[in-house]
Amino acid sequence: MSVGWGIAGCGWVARDHALPALLATPDARVVALHDRDPDAPARMDGDAARCAGLAEFLATPGLDAVYVAVPNDAHREVVEAAAAAGKAVLCEKPLAADTADAEALVAAADRAGVLLGTAFDQRWHPAHVRLRELLPELGTVTAVRVVYCCWLPADWTPDGRAHDNWRVDRARAGGGAAIDLAPHGLDLAGVLLGEDVVELTATLQTRVHGYAVDDGALLHGRTGGGVLVDLHVAYNTPDALPRRRLEVVGTRGLAVTVDTMGQTAGGTLTLHRPDPVDVPFAGTAPFVAQFDAFTAAVAGTAPWPYPAARDLALHRLLVETLHTATSSAGARALRTPVRRARASAAPLPERTP
Repeated sequence: MSVGWGIAGCGWVARDHALPALLATPDARVVALHDRDPDAPARMDGDAARCAGLAEFLATPGLDAVYVAVPNDAHREVVEAAAAAGKAVLCEKPLAADTADAEALVAAADRAGVLLGTAFDQRWHPAHVRLRELLPELGTVTAVRVVYCCWLPADWTPDGRAHDNWRVDRARAGGGAAIDLAPHGLDLAGVLLGEDVVELTATLQTRVHGYAVDDGALLHGRTGGGVLVDLHVAYNTPDALPRRRLEVVGTRGLAVTVDTMGQTAGGTLTLHRPDPVDVPFAGTAPFVAQFDAFTAAVAGTAPWPYPAARDLALHRLLVETLHTATSSAGARALRTPVRRARASAAPLPERTP
């Protein structure tokens, strides 16, 4: 069965990663594009229908599934409308800018009886798939450590055009670096271990950039089985520096991936027991694997292995943790005014191939 896809939200992630991945998925067809900005769909390749209105988009003939990549605060509107129209939905992470909207959109999909998935592409990276297979060789796993950082100033733009960086707008994003990047680590830890984080604390920072949301965070958690999970996420790490690393620590070994936390299938995987051994891995890019799996689930040829209720529980835990951290930071700031020096140096230049 061929599955007709629509993309709601035609920003750079949809343009540079989602659309090429869908075009590379054998059983997928892209039939419709929608964005509130009428110029955004025009920058997308292909001959799919360009739809200014959401209702027109959802009424496109042959539309079976919708990829939602609008700003976080608009997820609920699109998901509820798509579910009511009987369309399966793959929604970008985080599920929403807050808990109430996330709960509402999951409930809408349940009521309509449609498939709802969260677009955690890191689940599908071939290095992470291989690492999950290697986990028994590590003995008893004691900890998972993730570094997932980048450089995102307030005026960031993906391609030099005038750009509204909604990711540093609390109302639309729900926060800053932590709400954007930490969901990947929380999800991936649970996927690798087969058990999710159930306790979580966070320490936030706004140290380099001048916007009103966090530009860095440390999150510390524990799974139901007692594995410690540590996440460092940031918008204040220059892209030229090493900034993406995953470690799984066990009683008989340590697995390390470098530069696998991203949209491509690259990076390295090394197993230490105790001598280091490079482990080969092969597979498609995370976005391609993700869309292939969701397309199969919509077609009914394979199950979707990640229930929306599970993703909602992780979202709720993260949002509540960040709310507590933000409230505590605000209270400390009121008690003890601090003059913070902001970095004035330009970011390091990006590495060239």
